[in-house]
Amino acid sequence: MTTETSGTVRIEEDGTGTVRMDRVYPTGIDDLWDAVTVPERLARWLVVRLDGVPALGETVHAVFTSHWDGSVRVDVCDRPERLLVTMTSDGETTVTEARLTAVDDDRTRLVIEERGFTADEVADHGAGWQVHVEDLGTVLAGGEPEPWLPRWRALQPGYVASLS
Repeated sequence: MTTETSGTVRIEEDGTGTVRMDRVYPTGIDDLWDAVTVPERLARWLVVRLDGVPALGETVHAVFTSHWDGSVRVDVCDRPERLLVTMTSDGETTVTEARLTAVDDDRTRLVIEERGFTADEVADHGAGWQVHVEDLGTVLAGGEPEPWLPRWRALQPGYVASLS
C-alpha cells in the first residue's frame, strides 16, 4: 500500500488554477471523515483557529496552519463521502472539494481538489495542500506535524516547475 501523496496543479482553459491531492490513508472512511470535518481533529493538522460551528449552509472564519485566513462556507456535506466548501480570503474565492472512498475496511482514499486560483497562485497552493495532506497522515499515525513553512519552501519549486 502506498501512502505517498500524488499532487498535481494545472491551469484551466479559463486561466484559473486547480490543485488536486490524492492519497490513501491507513484508516477507515468514518475515521478519516471525522479527521477532515471535526474541529478538534482539524486543529491537529489544518485549522489552527475556527470561529463558529461549521455546518451545512453556514460560514465560519478559519485560520490554517499555512496562515491562510478567511471565511469558509459549507456547501455540501454528504457524510462520509463528499465535502464541498467555498473559501474566501482577501477578495479571492475558491471552491474546495474533498472526496473519500473506502478502499477496504482499513484504508480510505482522500482526493482534495481546490479550484479557482489565479494562475500565479496555483503552485504555492499545490505545495501548501501537499504539506496539509502529509500532516494529516502524520496525525493519523499518532505523530505531530513538523513546522509547515520549511516543508512548503522545499516543495514549492517542484510545483512551479510542473507548470512549465
